[in-house]
Amino acid sequence: MALRFGADVCTAKTDYGTVLLDQRSGEYWELNPTATLAVDTLMAGGDEETAAAAITERFDVDADRARADVRALVEQLRAGGLAV
Repeated sequence: MALRFGADVCTAKTDYGTVLLDQRSGEYWELNPTATLAVDTLMAGGDEETAAAAITERFDVDADRARADVRALVEQLRAGGLAV
């Protein structure tokens, strides 16, 4: 399932990954490089499996771990009200 951020979420790429700002709460979230790749893949229309595959191709991460991490990331972003 593709991912998109809510209208109140600003993003900024950094040397380390991505920073998200929830303008409603003023809270910042920092995504590491693997989370950034997952989010970029999902925002481009890929699904969780595609995002996990992108992570295993670029980083030394087991496929099962990548799938679990992508699933957890999406759940956290949705639970935090950042992603829809």
